[in-house]
Amino acid sequence: MTEMPAPIGVVVNGRPTSLPAGTTVATLVDGLHRSPGGIAVAIGGEVVPRSAWAGWSLDDGDRIELLGAVQGG
Repeated sequence: MTEMPAPIGVVVNGRPTSLPAGTTVATLVDGLHRSPGGIAVAIGGEVVPRSAWAGWSLDDGDRIELLGAVQGG
C-alpha cells in the first residue's frame, strides 16, 4: 500500500491553509473557484508568471497572495 504524502501548510491571502503535497498554483486557483483571468499570484513577494502556474508546485511554508484586478471608475 502506498502512503499518501503529508499535507503542506501554506498561507493564502493571510489565512493558514493545508493543501495536499504537490499542489500547483493552477490547482490552487482552480480549487478556489476563481477564473484565472484578471488574477495575479505572488509567492513570497515574487510574481509567478501565468505560464508557470501548471508546473509550479507549492512548498510547505509558502506565503501566497492572490490578487484580482478590480475595474473602477
